[in-house]
Parts: sequence; structure tokens; C-alpha cells
Amino acid sequence: MPDPVARWRLLAESGPLFPHVAGVVEWTAWQRAASLLESRLPDEPRRDRRIHQLYVPTLVWLTSQRALAPSRPIVAGLCAPQGAGKSTLARELTVLLGDAGLRVAMVSIDDFYLPREAQLAVAREHPGNRVLEHRGAPGTHDVALGAATLEALRALQPGQTLRIPRYDKSAHGGRGDRLPQTEWTPILGPVDVVLLEGWCFAFRPVPNAALTERALAPVNAALPEYERWRHQLDCLASWRANALEQIVGWRVDAEERSRAEGRPGLDRAATLDYIRRFLPVYATFQHTVTEEPPSRDRQISVVLDADRLPIASSSPLQG
Repeated sequence: MPDPVARWRLLAESGPLFPHVAGVVEWTAWQRAASLLESRLPDEPRRDRRIHQLYVPTLVWLTSQRALAPSRPIVAGLCAPQGAGKSTLARELTVLLGDAGLRVAMVSIDDFYLPREAQLAVAREHPGNRVLEHRGAPGTHDVALGAATLEALRALQPGQTLRIPRYDKSAHGGRGDRLPQTEWTPILGPVDVVLLEGWCFAFRPVPNAALTERALAPVNAALPEYERWRHQLDCLASWRANALEQIVGWRVDAEERSRAEGRPGLDRAATLDYIRRFLPVYATFQHTVTEEPPSRDRQISVVLDADRLPIASSSPLQG
């Protein structure tokens, strides 16, 4: 009978992320994290690959980044396409890091979307611009609120509590709205790791000549403000789809799961209309994520296939 430990070690070592963590792997800790994930993730045919080639390597890499600054909180970014599974990974990393004794605050850029009325005002300011008609793209976030929240989490002292914003995507028929402050999430200090996840916060502006659509001009103009988030990152893990069309399927799957769980959301037609608005944003800006990392040795980039599994990886050191 094959040795199960030998099998999953072989699986781990054959993954594209393993070279980034090979020098810091502790196999006992790896097996503990994998066992915890097996108890939490749905049993599906690709679960083992997801655990040993994506989730646990990201955990090991993130733990090694924390070890570089053990005396203060770090802010770790996870920038990945909509529907790619970044929120699930961030949730599981929060559990795994907690199991290792670290205090984690998980923050989504979705919770910094403009309130409904402000978003409608953005749409009115850009009539006919499909990219800015609804929440999603750069230019539809309260960047100042996000920056202040990250700074406050870094400074949170023992016994202090900070409430971080929450956004209800199901409000207004799936168009969303910010929840009142009484419903924001309380975080008790101090924290060791702040996980910031989202799809576009690490994008950078491009020369105007590189814009393929007029609708992208206000997005490009909004991106410099997002440096207020990016400059706070100690490290960044970025994912991208092997093909842009994969993102459409991922987002449709995510909305269908939400509705199956009884939560209001967009129907299939509205979801397709919504996500296709942002494909030009990915096509124009996603390459900028790896251009200027927080530090040359503190960023990894992963390419995902249609099943959201890693098929390639690089760091700025490798190109």
C-alpha cells in the first residue's frame, strides 16, 4: 500500500509554489496544517492539490514573511481575480495562523466600497461608463477609510478594540451597500498579521496611450490613490488567471453558490453582465501588480488554471 505521507510530500514538492518555501519547510507543521484543512474543506477531487500546492505553501510563505518582522504586525496582501477563491484562502489562513498562535485580522477591500448613494453619484459623474456604473473597479472604494483602517490595525494595542467596516453585497438586489457602524466587525488588539484581500488594490496606473477603452481613463486616474494601501504592504501574494475568460466562470460559480446558500445575489444574466464589464480592467492593469513589489524578495505570483489550481509561479527575483 502506498505511503500516504510520501504521496502528499511528492504532491507538495511537485507544485509550482514549493521552490519558494523549500528552504523553510517543517514537514510536521505542514502535515498539521494539511490535516486541519482536510477537516474544513469540502471533499472534492482536487482538494489534495489545492491543499498541498496552494493553501499550505502560501501559509508557509506567509509565516516566513512574518518571521522577518517578529516584533510588529505585518500587513500581507492577497490580490487575486474575482471568484478565484481568495476570500476562502484568507479565511483558512486566518484559522491556520491562529492555530500557530498568531492573531490575525482579515480585511477585504470589498468592505471599503463606497456606500450606495456615493456609488450612484460616481455613476452619474460618468454617464455611459459601464466600468463605473456599479461597484467593483478602482474609483468605487473609499480609499481613505481603507488606509485609516490598516493604519489603526497596525497600531492596535492590547485590550483595544477596533471596528472594521462591513459591506453587504446582497443589499439592493445584489448591488450592495455599506452596513451601519453598529454592524461593523470588532477586532481586539493586538494583531500579528493583517490579511488584506481583494482583486485590484495592487494594480498600478499605465500610460494613457496604453488604455484600450475610454471607459478606463477614470479608473487609471483613480489608481494612484490606491498607493495608500499598497505602500502599507509588507508582502504580497498575487494570483492571475491563465485566461481572462476563466474569471467569468469563477464569478458565476461564486454567485450561484451564494444563492444556493440562501443569500440574495445577482442572477446568472446579471452576473455575466457585471463581470464582463471588468475584463478590460484585468487586461489593461493586471500585469502591473508585479512591476514594483513591496520588496524584491517579498512577493510571489501564481497563475491559476480553470479549476483554480496553480500551474505556474514566479517571484520578482525570477522574473
